[in-house]
Amino acid sequence: MEGLAIRASRPSIFCSLPGFGGDSQRRPLSEGFLRLPASSNAVDDSKLVMNSASFHPISAVNVSAQASLTADFPISETKERLKGEEKAENIVWHESSICRCDRQQLLQQKGCVIWITGLSGSGKSTVACALSKALFERGKLSYTLDGDNVRHGLNRDLTFKAEDRTENIRRIGEVAKLFADVGVICIASLISPYRRDRDACRSLLPEGDFVEVFMDVPLHVCESRDPKGLYKLARAGKIKGFTGIDDPYEAPLNCEVVLKHTGDDLSCSPRQMAENIISYLQNKGYLES
Repeated sequence: MEGLAIRASRPSIFCSLPGFGGDSQRRPLSEGFLRLPASSNAVDDSKLVMNSASFHPISAVNVSAQASLTADFPISETKERLKGEEKAENIVWHESSICRCDRQQLLQQKGCVIWITGLSGSGKSTVACALSKALFERGKLSYTLDGDNVRHGLNRDLTFKAEDRTENIRRIGEVAKLFADVGVICIASLISPYRRDRDACRSLLPEGDFVEVFMDVPLHVCESRDPKGLYKLARAGKIKGFTGIDDPYEAPLNCEVVLKHTGDDLSCSPRQMAENIISYLQNKGYLES
């Protein structure tokens, strides 16, 4: 509207609705709210007047340089929506009538997370696909959360900055936890270069249900493969913060499975590596209810 200048800051607006109780229906002033005084004066540079014979939601509002014309919400709730740092106090966990053991009995397997980590080009996605197929052939249900695939949807709003990479892994860890709770063998395949982030995902699951698989493949082998051409771009300085080049990769210290590159075509084949993981799952009883 002409002559109206508003700068965003804090709520709020109190208004009266003719035919709906007038001033008697105004929300009382409480902690966390800002009341803007009403006025019936003519409009000037800092006032807005809305007049209507049938609808008069706001008789007048004084708008200061620090006030905002926004919805009437408590400041704490507005802060939570904008920053996402505060959890609402009225959220409680709702228990299901079907427990995890019931779902595992139905599927004849135990849910867990197979977390495959390693450098770009180490073969994580290839082994994940081979593992998923081998499990399927055994009549076992699995689902793969590939790092690139997840960034097409759930994590498409995240960059490759350090804080976003941490959030990327956190989200995948939470989704993997849900799959495991259903009774599905969830295969997470992503670089996940930092131990603290992988350990945080491990802590989400019961003891033993997080199976960390390290693709122990030397950098020069990964770089020689370079399936996406990313190492070449990183070496040319066109990609910054690339794991293994100008950003570190922290190898697991106590992972459950190590798939080491030996140069032997048979032992390093994706199928054989998948079978190594399946042997671990069998020994731990995950392929039975």
